[in-house]
Amino acid sequence: MDRNDLSISFNTLAYVALALGLFVYFHSLASWRARSRGQPLPPGPPSLPLVGNVFNVPNSQPHVGYRELSAKYGDIMHFQVLGRHIVVLGSSDVIFEYLDKRSANTSDRKVTPMLELVGADIIFAFFSYGQWWRRHRRVFWQHFNPTASAAFNPVQRTVAHRFLYKILINPSEYVKHVRYSFAASMMKIIYDNDIEAEIEEQMIRLDVTQEGVSQGLVPGKYLVDIFPFIRHLPSYFLGPELRVKSREWQDAATDLKNIPYKRVLDEMAQNPDIEHRSIISQLLARISHYRGTDSYAEEEDIVKNTGAIAFEAGGDTMYSSLQTTFLAMSLNPEVLKKAQAELDAVVGPNRLPDWEDQASLPYVTAIVKETLRWQNVLPLSVPHCTTADDELHGYFIPAGTILIANTWACMHDPQVYEDPDVYRPERFLKDGQLDPTVRDPFNYAFGYGRRICPGRHFAEASLFINTASLLHVFDITPPLDDTGKPIKIEPAMTDGIICYPVDSRCTIKPRSAQAEALILGARADAFAENVQ
Repeated sequence: MDRNDLSISFNTLAYVALALGLFVYFHSLASWRARSRGQPLPPGPPSLPLVGNVFNVPNSQPHVGYRELSAKYGDIMHFQVLGRHIVVLGSSDVIFEYLDKRSANTSDRKVTPMLELVGADIIFAFFSYGQWWRRHRRVFWQHFNPTASAAFNPVQRTVAHRFLYKILINPSEYVKHVRYSFAASMMKIIYDNDIEAEIEEQMIRLDVTQEGVSQGLVPGKYLVDIFPFIRHLPSYFLGPELRVKSREWQDAATDLKNIPYKRVLDEMAQNPDIEHRSIISQLLARISHYRGTDSYAEEEDIVKNTGAIAFEAGGDTMYSSLQTTFLAMSLNPEVLKKAQAELDAVVGPNRLPDWEDQASLPYVTAIVKETLRWQNVLPLSVPHCTTADDELHGYFIPAGTILIANTWACMHDPQVYEDPDVYRPERFLKDGQLDPTVRDPFNYAFGYGRRICPGRHFAEASLFINTASLLHVFDITPPLDDTGKPIKIEPAMTDGIICYPVDSRCTIKPRSAQAEALILGARADAFAENVQ
């Protein structure tokens, strides 16, 4: 073959490649138009080849960045990041229309390799929408629906009183005591365990597990999220940091699930004739007829996972919101004084608040609502995912699209909440009573649609009893420097999927000698209950 023939061959190949490329392009375009029925994707920033909008997605305080972008592109925005479709819902109307009213197609989760690597695959909140998820949620709901949750009020009350005592004895460690308050309630209810050392150990496991979950929910942070096949390669392909950390996160999640569960098993085996009151023991009794069958391992895994998620779920809301309560009271002394005046009038000086008082404590209830609104624990909620191709307001939403609800934008909408950055419980009141016409943060703080947190009723009750009890017996003022002068704290939340106050330092002292006596008396009663 001479040089001319070779040149002709190369030209022919080039034309064939070009024709093939054009065919693939136009075929793909035709397929997309048929699939989308000519509907456009929602508006959003212009994208780049290959990487899409990777540089347009806000990295720091993304809820704020998304709201700013919504002012330009609207309440339904589209981003394409490394081949993934992401739609951000920026208003209350759109969020509830799509995630609540059309939840049959918007209740999936984007399951990523990172969620498995961090041990989050035991948490059914991150399961794909399907039968496995339904089975877990059904078991969980049996014990945490509104009626069932009310049965746990005595435990929540007892732990709230212990919480007050811990603050009285060591006020500087109040953040640790906040975490303890929820953990102790859940350990007692789920595992019938109130041993301090074991509660502390479970709290450590929870902290490590939640660290992993927060990393696993950040899309694109690790290469394995972008190139999932890395998960199946030798572990050194993960990189030295992720290889070590993923093992630590997985071990913590496994221990969170198995260690307290095994303790219940051992106690039931050692004392078969005693009535066991924990949720785990009740669930084990219900699946006992599966013993010896192939189904038992699966049923047992659901029981273990239910215990782990019950301990984990809501802990972030309690942990973050109670810290925010301390911060808000120290920054707003007039709010604290109004709450204490209401508590003094309704509860009086000789006892601590109870749930029967809540209807007569609208201002305290408004404080709980304003705390959830002012500083959001999950400003972007937990992302949903579409199951099938869909349409929303004339826009095409492809199957597998990640849906992000900007909860923070709903809670800081100046059209709904005047001066939204100001802490003002009065916004939820009218003529001295709760105003049902005001947007309720409880409808946003725990997620949406079929993915709403099933433990929200328990969390609401815990927030009320702890907040009311705390404000009844303690004065909370700004922290002091070495010279005794107040330190000015600027309210801010950490960056991430789950947010906490950056700095909630304050000074905590009993309101009076009588308040201190109340705390000590409640602690003695709690101790007596444990002895019995």
